[in-house]
Amino acid sequence: MQTWNQVYDPFGNQILSTFAASLPVIALLGMIASGKVKAHLAAVLSLGIALLVAIVAFGMPTDLALRASILGMVTGFFPIGWIILNVIFLYRLTVEKGWFAILQQSVAGITEDRRIQLLLVAFAFGAFFEGAGGFGTPVAVTGAILIGLGFSPLAASGLSLIANTAPVAYGALGAPIQGLASVTGYDPYILGAMIGRQLPFFSLLVPFWLIWVFAGFRGMIKIWPPILVCGASFAAAQFLISNYVNPWIVDIGASLVSMGCLVAFLKIWQPAQIWTSPALRGHDPSIGYGSPRPVALGAGVPGDLPKAHVGGRTASSSEIVMAWVPWIILSIVVAIWGTGWFKSVVNPIFTWKYEVPGLHNVILKVPPVVAKPIPEAATFLFTYMSYTGTGVLFAAIISGLIMRFSPLRLITAYFETIWVLRYSLITISAMLALGVLTRYAGVDATLGLAFAGTGILYPFFGTLLGWLGVALTGSDTASNVLFGGLQRITSEQLGLSGILMASANSSGGVMGKMIDAQSIVVASTATGYFGQEGKILRFVFWHSIALACLVGLLVMLQAYVPPFTDMVIHPPATVAAPAH
Repeated sequence: MQTWNQVYDPFGNQILSTFAASLPVIALLGMIASGKVKAHLAAVLSLGIALLVAIVAFGMPTDLALRASILGMVTGFFPIGWIILNVIFLYRLTVEKGWFAILQQSVAGITEDRRIQLLLVAFAFGAFFEGAGGFGTPVAVTGAILIGLGFSPLAASGLSLIANTAPVAYGALGAPIQGLASVTGYDPYILGAMIGRQLPFFSLLVPFWLIWVFAGFRGMIKIWPPILVCGASFAAAQFLISNYVNPWIVDIGASLVSMGCLVAFLKIWQPAQIWTSPALRGHDPSIGYGSPRPVALGAGVPGDLPKAHVGGRTASSSEIVMAWVPWIILSIVVAIWGTGWFKSVVNPIFTWKYEVPGLHNVILKVPPVVAKPIPEAATFLFTYMSYTGTGVLFAAIISGLIMRFSPLRLITAYFETIWVLRYSLITISAMLALGVLTRYAGVDATLGLAFAGTGILYPFFGTLLGWLGVALTGSDTASNVLFGGLQRITSEQLGLSGILMASANSSGGVMGKMIDAQSIVVASTATGYFGQEGKILRFVFWHSIALACLVGLLVMLQAYVPPFTDMVIHPPATVAAPAH
């Protein structure tokens, strides 16, 4: 079968080629940010632009471009769309039975202060779901919970996206680390440890940043003690687990430590003034404090279970427990589904492997992106039983039966959920099609090479390359697979540590998570903020860039400035890049 070599400078001019490569993402983000084009139409139109760029500018054969797009559409639904569909299905069931109203009031019983609710739900609880499932699960779950707590749709969407940054590099039980190891040849434990010497700085910073965005500087500084407890406990656990245990359980362990420390701290400390408004400062009306009042130590903290008021009455302790049961089931099931032993049991039985004819191993990735030409595999592994979304579906069905839904009502409710999410599912599939197409066409690599030509500033721009990769693909794992090899090759040519820059790709990438189009659609879907994706993008965009630049500055210090250089783990001399 005749192969096709990727071309990274089709115009013989790097500036012009880079501009052409950037057109699909510029078009996508521009249309979404304008607010004048619906997200699903923007995704489909951008896919059309990407097809033109790949075929006309980069010389990709039309049949290869179409096959890559179709493969991307399928991978858009499985696993990402599959997760969102089933999380929202579970959420709608709990709303219908009134259990979600009890849950939201029980969270308010832990603390009435909206700022601390954000720390508990968006940061700590979201990090648990990132560690256990990843791929949109944390934003979908926390966005839905925040809406239930009364936060505005923009606040629930944007703040969930900002909070879901620090844990992303270790998400889905370390999948990004494993992907990075597979293309660099470095030990995943070493990569995980190096990332654990970068991200804890931001795990400490992000909770402060989150509350500052929500409540302003004065609103943030008045509750600095619990913010510090939440962030510092997460950062410390993140460093210790990544450097002395393994990279697979970092998020789960750190999130549990953070939640435990925060709840324990609230037993001895409460804010002097309760922030009752769930509105977003500068974006929503009626922002402000509730009535100033002294708060007794330990008030509102579940020594016994907090009280929840539903329909004018106080829910019983047993009702509160039952309201949490679906989410406890979800947490347990998703954690089990993400383990290696579970996948090793079910995947050999419930897997359909499909090598896309006319695409699999037909496209060659060539130097300077890789050390030597290697074929691009095009295999769709339909591991339907081990998908996180399948676990979520099982959890939803179990919870639905516990909530005494009839089997017939569960089926009709599921189809109602599909109808509600129809445009979101189309959007996600089209966006993944765009991402897969640009990867197979070499368009993403062209953008990467532009960053790689920055010389002494490469530690900064190489970090932003990881940010760009996640913004384009929606996945830190995909960004690591896409640019990990390039990071190693370029850094070694410049005399830098390959482990430093490979890790920087992942650490910088986490800050791109809040602006990738898939995450924005997940957030808008979970919060019912349909058609407002442009507002969400405009809200989070500058936060994403600012945080990514701060990561880049840290990596520059680790590359050149003592004592930060002492933090860098240097690769053993025997480590070799993988052949494929």
